[in-house]
Amino acid sequence: MAILEKHKVLEKNVTLLAIFAFLAVTVGGLVQIVPLFYLDNTIEDVEGMRPYTPLELAGREIYLREGCYVCHSQMVRPMRDEVERYGHYSLAAESQYDHPFQWGSKRTGPDLARLGGRYSDEWHVDHLRSPQSVVPESVMPKYGYLEQRLLAGNVGLASGMLGAEDIGDIMGANRLVGVPYTEDMIEMASADFMAQGDPEADTSGLLERYGERVNVRNFDGQPGISEADALIAYLQMLGTLVDFSTFTPDASR
Repeated sequence: MAILEKHKVLEKNVTLLAIFAFLAVTVGGLVQIVPLFYLDNTIEDVEGMRPYTPLELAGREIYLREGCYVCHSQMVRPMRDEVERYGHYSLAAESQYDHPFQWGSKRTGPDLARLGGRYSDEWHVDHLRSPQSVVPESVMPKYGYLEQRLLAGNVGLASGMLGAEDIGDIMGANRLVGVPYTEDMIEMASADFMAQGDPEADTSGLLERYGERVNVRNFDGQPGISEADALIAYLQMLGTLVDFSTFTPDASR
């Protein structure tokens, strides 16, 4: 009771309450922030992680533009029900090249962190054209128009579309915030962009820069490279970079 009586002093004195609240927030903040200064890196290095290819990055920009993140999260939490439904819990390293990250907390639709490879390209095309044709209970709107919006040639950001020639600038902006794109990657961005969506193209440079596991094919099955191609290329790589059958977490982190 004596402690409660003393607490009334703070409740009745605005100045004292503000001072003690400031001290509490300061101590709590320091406890969280100070340890970070003694770590070389707060993100564990995980084998397999790489920056997005130009086509995948364009797909991610379209994903953001269309507001897909409003209904879909990209973070599997370390809870039994989530792991059993979606797969291995998400790692910080999987979002290290995301600006902004797509963790989210709203799930009108399912989490997409482990979506890559779960469905065929044809399924994704049908899902974008008419979501209810493959998921009858879906409330997702139709995005069939993405197939009609071709990305070949510089169509300009002002129109709301991404051109193959624009992607190098976006990669350069990402490099400014820490994504390890090299000069060669940025210089060859347009060529790599076109090559990933054309199975007949010379992809040796693309695979050398981004790895042998990059998906190379005509994602929407239509002539040319469309926004649907880019979006599906992005969706098909989500959660596929880390081999969780061999991954062992670093206990020190």
